[in-house]
Amino acid sequence: MRLAAGVRARVAAVHDGGGGLPARLRLYDGWAARYEEDVAALEYRAPHLAAASLAFAFPAPPAGARLLDVACGTGLVARELHRRGFRCLHGVDGSAGMLERARSTGLYRQLRRCVLGREPLPAPAEHYDAVTVVGALGEGQVPTAAVPELLRVTKPGGFLCLTTRSNPSNLRYKAELEAVLEMLEQQGAWQKVLAQEVERWEKATSEEESTQGTGYISGVVYVYRKCPVPPLEEG
Repeated sequence: MRLAAGVRARVAAVHDGGGGLPARLRLYDGWAARYEEDVAALEYRAPHLAAASLAFAFPAPPAGARLLDVACGTGLVARELHRRGFRCLHGVDGSAGMLERARSTGLYRQLRRCVLGREPLPAPAEHYDAVTVVGALGEGQVPTAAVPELLRVTKPGGFLCLTTRSNPSNLRYKAELEAVLEMLEQQGAWQKVLAQEVERWEKATSEEESTQGTGYISGVVYVYRKCPVPPLEEG
């Protein structure tokens, strides 16, 4: 079933790297009311896949873990995390309209406005047991240079769960992102837990973006653990 023209246009607009940050944030503010309806039409699976991957990697019951949901949007990732036992959720987003929707879920203990890449995260160093960035690491969105800031606020031994898309217009960004991820691993900043390429990540907005004519694009979930990783407890 083809995507409605309005959905295609709204998704293409926010993924377009042009127009500058203020214009893009206005697009997100205006999209907030229809965002969940549109991503349901897209069959957007990233929040579910990311939360499932993080929960699988997490070594302890997550209820007491403090987690930061970066670019939290309307709270789709928080819903998936909550289902998997995460309760202490903080969120940041650059869009006031998206934050208003996230606040209405009642799932976050704290929500702050922050444009990652333009300003530091509003948190002290080594504050979070886990950090997620789902859907915002892409062309025209969060710059790859912001990845070390995610590490700064993560506790040693904490987890970072990131996603990006593998459609043609995002391949340059994806290659740049993976170079940063690999460099940080080589520097001993973190260890890779998984990197999972997923088909049918979401519906493609055009034939050119579609993977081998399937009508969908693929994407990737990455999970890393910040070093030093604590030793396993005996017993």
